[in-house]
Amino acid sequence: LGYDRVALESFQLHRLLTAHWVHLDLKHAVLNGLGLILMWALFARDYTPWRWALIWLVSCLAVSAGLWWLSPEVEWYVGASGALHGVLAAGTVAHVRRRDLDGWILATFVILKLGYEQWQGALPFEASGLTISAAHLYGAIGGFVAALLVRSRPEPL
Repeated sequence: LGYDRVALESFQLHRLLTAHWVHLDLKHAVLNGLGLILMWALFARDYTPWRWALIWLVSCLAVSAGLWWLSPEVEWYVGASGALHGVLAAGTVAHVRRRDLDGWILATFVILKLGYEQWQGALPFEASGLTISAAHLYGAIGGFVAALLVRSRPEPL
């Protein structure tokens, strides 16, 4: 079910979405699950559930498309971290739109984290050698674009 370049060339297109639901192992799944809980705690009320579903979908497709066209050296990918970066970007956009102070703090963090990863590779606590930092960038771009296309709530519930 993972992103697999050879399988995608054989038109197994479901992998463009399913890759973001499967994981390397239990530790990987737990870390992504904790990331999802953190994103939920920070941003759940900023968009309606349907808009969050759209943001997740766009983020997943942005990761898959980015890997396909911009990172042809990546043969396989699994995990939700790219899409979670999309959620982080979309939530940050909602907070910046409301002019919340934490929005600018989050925006600075996201830019610095993505910049570090593109320059130096995975952060020290990430699975070195297995983390595809480009997926984080592609997911964040997807989440940012999706957030520009949908309205966030003017005030969280």
